[in-house]
Amino acid sequence: MHIRTFVQHDLERLVELTIETFGPFYEDYFRPLVGEVIFANQHGDWRDDYRRQVPEFHDPGRHKYVAVAEIDGAIGGYVAWSVDPARKNGTITLVAVSAEHRRHRTGTALCEHAFAEMRALGAEVVEIGTGADPFHAPARALYESLGCIQLPIAVYYQQL
Repeated sequence: MHIRTFVQHDLERLVELTIETFGPFYEDYFRPLVGEVIFANQHGDWRDDYRRQVPEFHDPGRHKYVAVAEIDGAIGGYVAWSVDPARKNGTITLVAVSAEHRRHRTGTALCEHAFAEMRALGAEVVEIGTGADPFHAPARALYESLGCIQLPIAVYYQQL
């Protein structure tokens, strides 16, 4: 595995990978959980949301970065993060790993790479979020294995 900085040529694959990674959450978990009205309101356009968001993840002039994991010549995953130099704070925006490369330490390597880059940019604290649902259990396990502390929160929806 080789971790390198994002280049523009990666963009299409990163969008595809993001949609592949999070599709099961939105379609198989979130939609059935909240119903069609709340789903449509909150994430009904989730694929296009990612098509708009992913291109904005890498903007070094705004302290936003992306690194990709190349495995056997293909992108196996990526991590996006940002740094707020004034607050000495870093935030992992998104981690996505292709299905065939999960459970092979790809996510760990990507997060450790981002943490090191944030430290080099002056960050003293990193924030990384995920869901408390079954879909996100592997992410929680990863972040806990990296020494992250979980902050219990609750989010509620109600159709009006």
